[in-house]
Amino acid sequence: MSDIQLTGTGLSRADVLAVARGEASVALADKARSAMDQSRRVVDELAASGEPTYGVSTGFGALALTFIPEERRLELQRNLIRSHAAGMGPRVEREVVRAMMLLRARTLAMGSSGIRPLVVDRMLDLLNAGVTPAVYEFGSLGASGDLAPLAHAALALLGEGTVEVDGDDHDAAVVLAAHGWEPIELQAKEGLALINGTDGILGMLVMALADLETLLDTADIAAAMSVEALLGTNRAFAADIVEMRPQPGQGISAANMWAVLADSPLVASHRHDDPRVQDAYSLRCAPQVTGAARDTWAYAATVADNEMRSAIDNPVVTADGRIESGGNFHGIPLGLACDFLAIATAEVGAIAERRVDRMLDPARSQGLPPFLTNDPGVSSGLMIAQYTAASIVAENRRLAVPASVDSLPTSAMQEDHVSMAWGAARKLRQSVANLGRLLAIEVVTAAQAIELREPDPGPATGRVVARLRRDVAHLDIDRILAPDLAVATELVVSGEIVTAASIN
Repeated sequence: MSDIQLTGTGLSRADVLAVARGEASVALADKARSAMDQSRRVVDELAASGEPTYGVSTGFGALALTFIPEERRLELQRNLIRSHAAGMGPRVEREVVRAMMLLRARTLAMGSSGIRPLVVDRMLDLLNAGVTPAVYEFGSLGASGDLAPLAHAALALLGEGTVEVDGDDHDAAVVLAAHGWEPIELQAKEGLALINGTDGILGMLVMALADLETLLDTADIAAAMSVEALLGTNRAFAADIVEMRPQPGQGISAANMWAVLADSPLVASHRHDDPRVQDAYSLRCAPQVTGAARDTWAYAATVADNEMRSAIDNPVVTADGRIESGGNFHGIPLGLACDFLAIATAEVGAIAERRVDRMLDPARSQGLPPFLTNDPGVSSGLMIAQYTAASIVAENRRLAVPASVDSLPTSAMQEDHVSMAWGAARKLRQSVANLGRLLAIEVVTAAQAIELREPDPGPATGRVVARLRRDVAHLDIDRILAPDLAVATELVVSGEIVTAASIN
């Protein structure tokens, strides 16, 4: 049996990740085949009736009033895929295309689209064989879903376009023939059903959620390390203080920081007779900022989970046998969630950079050497790591500008309000990747600072520093920093920093 079965109900985020990143196999369950056959009979009956129906016997978009005679309807569906495959720019990542194909197949398996099971079978054949259609960066407005990206993916079913196999490009027709697969001849409505979905946007949101879940835990760990390095206090993270403001995410982040700082001799070393009465905001308010990002994450996760239970198509076949046009393909729920997450991501990175800057500044670092080098002047230490962090923060602030408020009408004003959710999802992916880099800089900086302190840090911090030092040495004399930061980024993104801290 395949790893994942499309039953006509929802998928989990874990299912999407297993296929997009883990090469899990997928099959169409008998229950879904039955529902699809039933909805297909409705489409066939309506197509034979002569009654004009959008997507079955009419043109598309602004051409919806153009009736298409029966003898040209196969041509209509084939031309729809070809004409909408108008993407441009760089290729979209393989994991995004795989997630998009799986999620499109999921909607079709619900039996609300009137598409034959054999079309979905072929989509799953491509996924299971590691055949990935070439999809391009520009073309989706999140209007009727991801029209251009999904059209490029659908071309492969027709034996057209380019596909990637094992890192190499091939003509789709050649790959289909090599597997003994005949090109699909799309029937009435099937071309439209293949492209009217928010599946690329949703796939990117699901993967961003997974990546951010790790990064938010890492942000708590890095912030706690910075508190130790800067001789801060953990008292602001005590449960009785945090519970006075019962924001859920704030409570999680404060508990994480409290756990990292538990039993820290370094924190305890200045608990008494310290003239400072409170820490800077970038230390004291870290749980409030990362916690707010956690609450944003929870909202976006709810949106994604709801979408994975939804029939995203137009028109749809209803349970009582009607075919109705609606607006379920509009990407705005996902677009708003992606934009909100990009704002939250930018804020988590911005406060991390402030802590990095504080550790490098001898006027504010509580006795640490300038730029964390013992040979300032001849050596610059980690000075330029903060420059890099500042440049990434600036980039993430640009990426935090919402895409979903920037509608541009299309299709001769038939589609007069679009979501721009694809753009929101694309920039969210960039923001998340940038946050991983920012947190890597903070971990490297905090580890360097802690090693310049006495006494020892807490057990959790000690484990993180030890894990970092397996691949990134302490900076005794200046060296090229880029390789160190790249390795540290991989440790952050992979979750190894979280694993090393082992606080959960």
